[in-house]
Amino acid sequence: MRISTLFLLLAMIFAFSTPAHAIIVAPGNTAATTPAETEADAVAAAAAYKASLKAMTPAERRAHKKAQRKQVREAIKQYKQDKKDGKIPATDTNTLLLVILAILLPPVAVLVHQGELNSKFWIALLLTLLFYLPGLIYALLVIFGNAKKK
Repeated sequence: MRISTLFLLLAMIFAFSTPAHAIIVAPGNTAATTPAETEADAVAAAAAYKASLKAMTPAERRAHKKAQRKQVREAIKQYKQDKKDGKIPATDTNTLLLVILAILLPPVAVLVHQGELNSKFWIALLLTLLFYLPGLIYALLVIFGNAKKK
């Protein structure tokens, strides 16, 4: 019983700590309506890409890969600049999941939000151990606060 509870807790921490902006979505066929059609399209696209790589000479392949790496670096640089300028909105999904986690386990929500064991985590743990409600309120204040994650 205790091992399954620990496993569930670790799975929740891992799921909630993954940033949503790190998910990369590849453009696909918007006409596909079922997951099987989408998967078939992805497999076909991968096969076509592999075939195009096999048709290239080694020098062309190296140049192609170099151009791809350059495009990725430029896209990352543009993303960071957009994030710095505030063009990318904050994710509401992460906040919602943190609130749900704060209701269940306030110190864990503070730990996931902060990303490290710091004084805010220990305060949340102490308040939760003394009384649940102060720990919950403190965790919500940390999550909704405008302070930096430090």
